[in-house]
Amino acid sequence: MRISQGKKDKIAEQILACLYNNFPNMLFTAEISREIARDEEFTKQLLKGLWNKNLVMPIKKNPKGVPFTRRIKWRLSNKAYDAYKMHQ
Repeated sequence: MRISQGKKDKIAEQILACLYNNFPNMLFTAEISREIARDEEFTKQLLKGLWNKNLVMPIKKNPKGVPFTRRIKWRLSNKAYDAYKMHQ
């Protein structure tokens, strides 16, 4: 089943809203997909698209500086956070 670009945009907005509501905490892809009730691979694909648009930032290391081997945490970029904050 194919998903239209309009629906993908709406789901991407849900992802951004989820990250905004949890700011400054960072969420793993699995946590985001659980929040928005979507498949992890589909969520990861949308997150990569948002990263290309500079709306989210991937965090690839834990607080001790050790790289995650198989997971990525995500947070809103400062630009996206400021834009969301203005609209609230």
